[in-house]
Amino acid sequence: MNIVNVGYGSTNYYVLGDGNNRLLVDVGWSGTLGRLQANLKRKGIAIEEIRYLLATHYHPDHAGLAQEVKHKGVRLIVMEGQLEAIPMLKTWMKPVNRYEEIDLRDNTQVSFVESRSFLAKVGIEGEIVSTPGHSNDCVTLVLDSGDAFTGDLQPESRAEEADLETVRRSWQTLREMHVKIIHPGHGPARPMPAA
Repeated sequence: MNIVNVGYGSTNYYVLGDGNNRLLVDVGWSGTLGRLQANLKRKGIAIEEIRYLLATHYHPDHAGLAQEVKHKGVRLIVMEGQLEAIPMLKTWMKPVNRYEEIDLRDNTQVSFVESRSFLAKVGIEGEIVSTPGHSNDCVTLVLDSGDAFTGDLQPESRAEEADLETVRRSWQTLREMHVKIIHPGHGPARPMPAA
């Protein structure tokens, strides 16, 4: 699987796949479409080649640009349990952010059970799983190759006491799926941490 990091600032955004059937995992702050397009161009990817966007969670640095990207023809994948989080995104935005609210009517809703067959249709072997901890709407894309795109799922060692058990369960889910490499929302890719 071709994995290209097109992130900027302190956040990673990943494009998976080749040709005109690519998937974008996470997208930047509202008002930064020009930066995203410049990074895509530098990596030889046209935004028109991106068919779908998956937000690992609905925080400003991971989904703030979603509606602007949708206007470019990219379909937003909304996993079960994420729909309720989308309207909350606007509460974190200030007018200076120029946030464009995400339209809830024209997205591709996918259940976790259906995620493997859905991804197969776009040439990706893997599945999307729920990994709460950072927020309740967090999901991780796990490829059969052992690569996992975790967004902001914090390491167990940094989890707050109130969230520790939830974070541990999320990491255990990834261990049971034989994840080898973590592609986080912030920082470099790294080996899967030991239990």
